[in-house]
Amino acid sequence: MTKTLDALPNPLRLIPLADFPEVEPGADLPGLVRNAATRAGIDLAGMVLVVCQKIISKAEGRLVSLSEVAPSAEAREIAGAHGRDPRQVEVVLRESRRIVRRGNGVLITETHHGFVCANAGVDLSNAPGPEVAILLPEDPDASARRLFEALSSERGTTPIVISDTFGRPWREGLVDVALGSAGLAPIRDDRGSRDRAGRELLVTQPATADQLAAAAGLLMWKSAGIPVVAIEGLLIEGDGTVREALLREASTDLFR
Repeated sequence: MTKTLDALPNPLRLIPLADFPEVEPGADLPGLVRNAATRAGIDLAGMVLVVCQKIISKAEGRLVSLSEVAPSAEAREIAGAHGRDPRQVEVVLRESRRIVRRGNGVLITETHHGFVCANAGVDLSNAPGPEVAILLPEDPDASARRLFEALSSERGTTPIVISDTFGRPWREGLVDVALGSAGLAPIRDDRGSRDRAGRELLVTQPATADQLAAAAGLLMWKSAGIPVVAIEGLLIEGDGTVREALLREASTDLFR
C-alpha cells in the first residue's frame, strides 16, 4: 500500500537569536539559549533550533592551544609540503581516522565520527585566542540530545540540529550541514508515496536535518555573532541521530 503526501508544507519562519554572549568552557548553554529566546520574544516550545557547532565545542571545552602541541614527523612532513602550520596539522591528524586527500594546501580527512571534511573540522576562526584551535564535539548527537532534553518541556519539545559548514565535491562554496540531531527524524523517508503524476517514489529520502542546517546557515554569518537560529512551522516527526541516519556506510559508498 502506497503512502500519500497530500498535505502542503507549512510556511517556515527563521528567527536568529542575536546578541548571544561569548561561550566559555563549562557554560550553561541551555540557559544562554533560553535567555536569547526571551530577548527575541519567542517561545521555544515546538520550534526547531539549529545550533552552530562552535558554541557546543566551546561549552564542552573542545579547545586546544597550539603552543602546547608537539608536531609528529608526519605532521611536519605534511605541513612542509603544503605550507601549513605543523602544530595545526598535528591536531588535524589526531582528530582523523584517515587522510582522504591532500593537495593545494588542503587536507580532506575522515574524522573519528565518520565525517569527511576539510581539516577534520579543526578551525581557528572565532576562537577564544590567536593560537587556539576549536575541535568538533566528541559526540554531536549526544550533545544535541542533552540540549534537547534540557530545553523541551511539557508545553512542547524543542528539537535540535547541530550544524557546521562543509565544502562539497565538484562544487565551490560552503554549506551548513547537520553534525548531530535530537528530537526529529534527520531524514524523511518518502519511499512508497507517489509524485504528482502518480508514479511511486522508490529512492526519495530528503535529508531534513541537512536542509534545516543549510537554511539556518543563511543567517549564521561568521561576523554576525548568531550561533542559534529558531525555525518555526516545521511538522516535526520521528527522532534519530545524524550518525545513524545520514552517514553512508562504506559498503554502499561508490566514492570510496
